[in-house]
Amino acid sequence: MRNLYLVPILHMGADMGSLASALDETAKAEFGQEVWQKHKEAVSSFWDSIGQFFDAMNVEGFKIYQDGMVANGADGLRIISEGISQGSKNYGIIGKLLQRGAVLVKTEDLVMVKQEYAYISKIAHSKSPKEKEVWALRYKVAQGRLLRQRDNFIAKRIEVTLGKGNTGILFIGAYHDILSRLPEDIQVAQVRDITKVREYQKDLASPKPRGEK
Repeated sequence: MRNLYLVPILHMGADMGSLASALDETAKAEFGQEVWQKHKEAVSSFWDSIGQFFDAMNVEGFKIYQDGMVANGADGLRIISEGISQGSKNYGIIGKLLQRGAVLVKTEDLVMVKQEYAYISKIAHSKSPKEKEVWALRYKVAQGRLLRQRDNFIAKRIEVTLGKGNTGILFIGAYHDILSRLPEDIQVAQVRDITKVREYQKDLASPKPRGEK
């Protein structure tokens, strides 16, 4: 058997690189300062609990798979280092795992990741509500196809690089569907229930009217 721990990702602003500031301002305008601040605190607490889970584990030789990770070796380590310097707790956890003997694995295809990033960038930097609506619609049309392509690539990378008797950790966005694409001999343990993380994100994206609880 091969073993894989799955960690569904709740993104922090620091995970979004150069888009962080624009996306943060957009979110505050959409959800309100109070709701958005509570969300950020919840995300921070979420990652603290993930870090504590792996702190108690011997991770020597574990394979690390990360959503959006398009490189390994020196280039991959540089990406992790940059994420840590920007305050990403996701990358901070990975950095500690690598220091304790885990191994970073290229998880994604650069071209596919760039395509999705381009849509998000256009939405974040839209200069008017109309422009934002247009790019959001274009992204919605392309999103399903891009997600399927990325999921197929990620699942194949895990299948090829996670050897018999190996253990891996997959940090992946909650809307990805990797589990159904993995070989049957890979036993998956969800560190946090991916369905509950999806539900949380849906609730956040559909806030109740003011005054309603």
